[in-house]
Amino acid sequence: MKKILLSLLVLCGTLTSCDMDLSPAGKLDDSTAIESANDCFRFRNGIYSSIRSMGAGGWITNTEMQMDQFNGLISNGNRMGVLANGNISSSNGDIKDIWAGLYGRIASVNYFLGKAEAILASGTLTEDDRLAVERYIGEAHFARAYYYFYMMDHFCQAYTAERGSQPALGLPLVTVFNPTGLTGSYPGRSTMDETLKLINDDLDVAMKALADYEVDHKENLAPNASYLSTWTVKALKARIALHTADYASAMSIANDFINNSPFKLAKGDAYADMWVYDESDELIFVPFVDSSESGSIGNTSNSWISYQDVTSSDYIPSQTTLMAYDEGDIRFDLFFTVWKLTIEGGNYPSYVFYKYPGNPDLVGSGINYRKNKPKPFRLSEIYLIAAEAAAADGKVADANRYLNALRAARIEGYEDANYNASAIMDAVRAERSKELIGEGFRMSDLRRWGLGFTRDASYEYVNPDLESVLVRAGMSVRYEANDYRYVWPIPADEMDINPQLKGQQNPGY
Repeated sequence: MKKILLSLLVLCGTLTSCDMDLSPAGKLDDSTAIESANDCFRFRNGIYSSIRSMGAGGWITNTEMQMDQFNGLISNGNRMGVLANGNISSSNGDIKDIWAGLYGRIASVNYFLGKAEAILASGTLTEDDRLAVERYIGEAHFARAYYYFYMMDHFCQAYTAERGSQPALGLPLVTVFNPTGLTGSYPGRSTMDETLKLINDDLDVAMKALADYEVDHKENLAPNASYLSTWTVKALKARIALHTADYASAMSIANDFINNSPFKLAKGDAYADMWVYDESDELIFVPFVDSSESGSIGNTSNSWISYQDVTSSDYIPSQTTLMAYDEGDIRFDLFFTVWKLTIEGGNYPSYVFYKYPGNPDLVGSGINYRKNKPKPFRLSEIYLIAAEAAAADGKVADANRYLNALRAARIEGYEDANYNASAIMDAVRAERSKELIGEGFRMSDLRRWGLGFTRDASYEYVNPDLESVLVRAGMSVRYEANDYRYVWPIPADEMDINPQLKGQQNPGY
């Protein structure tokens, strides 16, 4: 039986009670799961768990290995090899799981919204419960926008005004929980403008609901907030504005952050501690995790290095990646360290990617599986959004100001640079690549920039012996500008089961 049925991915096991403070486990019955404000609270915690899971593991590493900054080693057992070696197809299991998982999450949100809105409309809630349920509804709208934008950013072509209105380049949109086996009622692909409208409408609902809550509740309007706030909504809006070439909005939101928010760029030891302990003045939203439930978040680091020893790694940074960092850049020593790797009986000293070393507070008395809390929105990304938007909009002085501010926080002894109009965009792109490496942005960035790459398989200045233990298929990977593989295919199972998708597969598949 086909595993991916868009309209039958009803609750997908996400109707779980997951307290963000304790973490009890258990199923909620479909028909009676949400009948009160307390039920809304319990279900809302499951939505937070779903958001949290998307900030770790394959949700962010799949595209990283697919791109140009890392090379596979022959000892990696072909883990993530299909993506890393450029053999992208509509039957890929990793891509299929993400498509299915996101539509399952969307169905869960749609179910919740129908129930919660009915409870709200009943007029039976106390004033406190009414405000709480309105907040939960706003958070659910944020979650749906977050899910749909993730899908748009992976399964749709780079947005342009011309493409925005073209038929069948967006996503199949589902906003009502109505499971059915009637395939004729399944939606086809919308336009990208229609997809964006749904995303932005959801974010507007979330913004109002959270703003109403924050009138008397300020606890999440601060760094390291465990729950969504209006600042989180603004951060996602800024990300979307950049990706859709709405540069004026991107800069406006970014300036609000830089001038009016409580967030500050971390420097020196504070930046180093952020990657270990997952706390910093620049973290906008950090979903709650404690040591008893750390197993519920994916192991991001494991895509690069082993948690069991310091002698094995699946993928290592390319020489080009390593040499991109300037002298005095604190990120180099934080993101990369040297291990003596054992590969087919030989020893190969090599730099490995160490951005996710594991938070000791999540270990308890157990093993350090190198798990860290997700950090989906950071102030440094906001600075990079502002710099890129300003550069793209011809505001060179502004782009230099944003870029210099970020670099001053990352490079010891940094002196401001002054790039001209022909050089500023390349400088911004290089900085974004260094700051956000390993966080799942690379494929989206290269697609948006219209750039190709040839993977660098040389280690002349690092350790030439490493060249003999690289995966041969990965060494030859090359993407042309606007390569079709920058966009993932709609899974073959979904194409087979949904007749409305006929002729709507992404180009190249």
